[in-house]
Amino acid sequence: MNVAIIGLGLIGGSMARSLKAHQLAESIIGVDQSETHRQRALELGLVDAVDTLENVIREVEVIVLATPVDGIGRLLPDVLDRVDRQVIFDVGSTKSEIVKACANHPKRGRFVACHPMAGTEFSGPDAAVLNLFEGKYCVICDAEKSDRDALECVEKIFTGIGMHLLHQDAEVHDMHAAYVSHVSHVSSIALALTVLNKEKSEEEIFRLASGGFRSTVRLAKSNPKTWVPIFRQNRAPLLDVLDEHITVLSSFRTALIKGDFGAIDQMMTKANKIKSILK
Repeated sequence: MNVAIIGLGLIGGSMARSLKAHQLAESIIGVDQSETHRQRALELGLVDAVDTLENVIREVEVIVLATPVDGIGRLLPDVLDRVDRQVIFDVGSTKSEIVKACANHPKRGRFVACHPMAGTEFSGPDAAVLNLFEGKYCVICDAEKSDRDALECVEKIFTGIGMHLLHQDAEVHDMHAAYVSHVSHVSSIALALTVLNKEKSEEEIFRLASGGFRSTVRLAKSNPKTWVPIFRQNRAPLLDVLDEHITVLSSFRTALIKGDFGAIDQMMTKANKIKSILK
């Protein structure tokens, strides 16, 4: 099959690498607003050609929407207007707003809402990773609203690149994504800002930063153009989990003020239970 990938950054580029490696696409055509990204994707061999959105829709069987999530919401109705029997799926980190954007479209069935749960803190075509999706989960949302052949096509693609499948309602997905994924980025951003505000010596940060600090602030390196739209679209569940996060931090602070290290021991012991989940 011929595939078009709209958005040639980390996820779109990694999808291209995986489709090629697993021989799931005869050709891949890339679309991106950035001339630099288009040329770099060609140089890296991520895509076989680049073209405009209008042209590629007529040339492919599968269309992957891999732009930031606000772009997916804008593009999706227009792409649906132009397709016949082509299959469209997205790879966005939020789902509720995206499915709402096409809820009443007469060709809604040609779209499959997806979130492959994989990524890094890097962006652009150079960030593309060959086996980024291997062994990870792909969440497919509101599958009953997609045409059977479109759903089967997309499921075959994701299992073909080594992913496990999970079906969820879009709003349930967004809640869990906020709790497990999105709040991690907020915590990482907050820690990076805290250290930058308190430690004015960049040399000391470089020399004293241990593995724990580096791994905790890794996500603070993420591209704002990707993540601000995610925070905007998933604002309500993110606020919910942030309230709990702030409560826990406040409890830790109170225990420190009181010198109640027994309470801190209890919090750490409870937190250690994560080891049995994330082995």
